[in-house]
Order: sequence, then C-alpha cells, then structure tokens
Amino acid sequence: MPAVSPGEDAGSLEDARAERIGRTEEHKDGPLSRSSSNLYTISYLVFFSIWGTLARLGLSSLTSYPGAPDVYGVLWANFTGCLIMGFLLESAASSKTAPVYVGLTSGLCGCLTSFSSFMRDVFFALANELPSPPATTTPRAAGYSVMAALAVPIVTVSVSLCAIHCGAHLAAFLLPRIPPVSPRLHAFLDRATVPLAFGGWIGAVVMCIWPPYPPWRGQALFATALAPPGCLARFYISRTLNPRRAFPLGTFTVNITGTLILGLAWDLQHSHLSRGAVGGGYVACQALQGVQDGFCGCLTTVSTWAAELTTSRRKTAYSYGLTSVCLGLACLVVVMGSLRWTQGFQLFLCG
Repeated sequence: MPAVSPGEDAGSLEDARAERIGRTEEHKDGPLSRSSSNLYTISYLVFFSIWGTLARLGLSSLTSYPGAPDVYGVLWANFTGCLIMGFLLESAASSKTAPVYVGLTSGLCGCLTSFSSFMRDVFFALANELPSPPATTTPRAAGYSVMAALAVPIVTVSVSLCAIHCGAHLAAFLLPRIPPVSPRLHAFLDRATVPLAFGGWIGAVVMCIWPPYPPWRGQALFATALAPPGCLARFYISRTLNPRRAFPLGTFTVNITGTLILGLAWDLQHSHLSRGAVGGGYVACQALQGVQDGFCGCLTTVSTWAAELTTSRRKTAYSYGLTSVCLGLACLVVVMGSLRWTQGFQLFLCG
C-alpha cells in the first residue's frame, strides 16, 4: 500500500522526513543517538547533492542533441528525479534508516530536479530564447511565444506527476522481490558516507581555487562545490517553515528564492561588468554558472514540489502549483526580462 495516496492531506513531505531524523533506528551497535543521526543525515545530504547535481548536468548534456524531441534541458532530469521520489515514497513504510531516506529524497531527488531551471525554460520559451540544438532560434509572433511558454509547464508538470505514480508502481512491483538490508551494512554505509561526503566536497572547493579553464570542468567543479549549501539550505528552511501547514511554505519559499537568484546570476553572466568583459571574465562566468547549476539547482526542487502536489488536497494543490509557476515566471520576467528586452543577452564567455 502506498505511503501516501493522491488527494490525501499528507502535510509537509520535508517535515515528515525531518521528523524521521530525531527517531532512533536500530544499528549494529544499538540505537543511534540524535547527534549521530543528524551527522549521518547531513553527510548523506552532502553526498547525494553532489551526485544529484552531476546526474542532472549529465542528463541535460546527453539529451541535448540535433533533432531531440524535447528542447527543455532539465526535463529528463526532472522526470528521473520524480520517478525515484515516487519509488521512495512507496517504500517509506519499509525498513529503511532515516538518514539514508532523507539523503535519497531531499539529497538525490531534490538536487537531480530543479525548479529554478524549469522556470528559466518557461521564460526562455516566452522570450523566444529556447533554442533547439544546434543553438538557433527563429523569429515568431508574440502569440506563439505565449503558446510555447504554456507548453513548458504543461509538459513538465504532466511528466513529473506521471513519474511520481510510475515510481510508486515500480516500487510496488520490485520491493517484495528486494531482500532487506542488514543492520551491519546500514552501519557501514552511515559511517563511510561521512568522509566520502565531506572529502568530496572539500576536494571540489580546493580544485576551484585554481581556475579551471576547460568549460566542462568549470561547470562541474563550481556546481559541485556549491551544491551542498543549496541542498542544506533547502532542507533546513523547509524543516522550519513547512510543519503543520497545509500549504508547503518552506518548499514554496526556496523555489521562488532560488529562481530569483538564478535570474540575477544569469543577468550578471550575460551583461558587461568590470573592464567591459561579459560576465566579469572567464572564471567569474564559470562561477556564476556554478551558482545557477549548483546552488540554485539544489536550493530548488521539482521532485518534492510534484510529490506535494500529488499528496495535497485538490484545492491546496491547485493554488500551490499555480502560485509557484506564476510567481516564479513573474520574478524572471522582471529580473531577466529587464535585461533581455532592453540591452539583450550578451554571449557569455564560458559557454
């Protein structure tokens, strides 16, 4: 039976996950203390935020090719993250430890999907800046741009909600056939994740000190270094603002805030800054790209948003979904539109 069902007022998913942190779990050496559980949870969030970000960038790159059936760079990543989220929601009642569950849902799924990148695609469609590979656009009437802007949220929301249900069905089929994980393996994974997570994060930060000139390296390194702060900020903001509210204020806040920050970073990256250089120079351009892909990509989430739409009451779901999309697009129209329809976007140096 699903952990939550469509139409059910499940409250806040982030809050439910946060409450699991304080719950003790059976370990090889006995119950975990609250401090140990919090340490492991943060470690899993850091670890999976890095891999979720890299997976999102990889999927966006793999699905951007001449003749691609979709031109929304983050659509495949949002589908994959929602599919995994649906699987995990279905398996929430099984014997899974709290830190791993929080890491997989808030860390992996939350960072594999990106609400801010989704809203950027909506704005690009409205502004006729959403190119098909190779990067070309064709002038069109304003009415077609409105239709394109409507198509992006319709397709993305439909695909994301469908993926949540597909993941639940996949879990219902596979879970009875998957053997349980032993407490000894749980304990090993928890302890091994601490050095792996913080070691990988510190390594990415150290490597960013020396300017990484190759475009792929700059994008991956800066995004990796900035992913954990965005993921942790989203987790704790949602944990603070979501409890006991039918409207998921925490997720709504981080999604809109992250969309605003992404719009500002995009403007800085595509305008003349110091000494007339677009984006402030090559390394500054890469850092701004890292803010968009890493920090904003992990601060915002589609998987939790879609899951909350699925599990909220119908009236709350409609108001939550429409308000999120409309306000997010309005923010980008003001922030990015002020540059697009005045000076125009300059070709950035690290593309």
